[in-house]
Amino acid sequence: MPFGVKLKVWGSYACFTRPEFASERVSYDVMTPSAARGVLEAIYWKPEIRWVVDKIHVLNEIRWGTMKRNEVGVRLSLGAVEKAMKNLSTPIRVSIADNRVQRSTRLLRDVAYVIEAHFELVGTNHPNTVRHKETFERRALAGQQFHQPYLGCREFVAFYELVDRVPPSFHAGEKDFGLMLHSIDFANGSSPCFFRVIMRDGEITVPPVGDKRVIG
Repeated sequence: MPFGVKLKVWGSYACFTRPEFASERVSYDVMTPSAARGVLEAIYWKPEIRWVVDKIHVLNEIRWGTMKRNEVGVRLSLGAVEKAMKNLSTPIRVSIADNRVQRSTRLLRDVAYVIEAHFELVGTNHPNTVRHKETFERRALAGQQFHQPYLGCREFVAFYELVDRVPPSFHAGEKDFGLMLHSIDFANGSSPCFFRVIMRDGEITVPPVGDKRVIG
């Protein structure tokens, strides 16, 4: 991992939503790889690179909480979007007042993680990998970002800092969290991929895409 980074992220609340719960939001026990990639891309993203999460370190005790949140209960239909694309004067809108629903959220409290990740080049036209790593580190140190990083839901703000080493974890021993969402395979009909999460002394190793441990 010659171009790897270590980023500590933390926040008061987090919700990494499990897809099997439809009516209410229920979080996974720990951060998902897709959420970790979202934090990295919020700080630095370019079309010529792809972030790959290698490990997620769980630093704090896993603490749960519940919260009532207002959400929009409808989605824009594909037909409405296609109609607006053909006729630019057709508005696309959803009335929040008419479609507001209150949902219960089973969330995590006082979370802290270290994301170990590297990036891969997409294509061969941009070979300067050192420049990308230096740019990411400069932006992270300066607190620069394309948008505010968040922990699963946009209102759960993620704070971050670069670290040289992983701080001690609250967790010791091995724990099996079962299957977790790994990524979405957009090349094959946006099908979800999963992997079995085994945490050892607070460390979770994330298998790469195409690994036999990734089920999809």
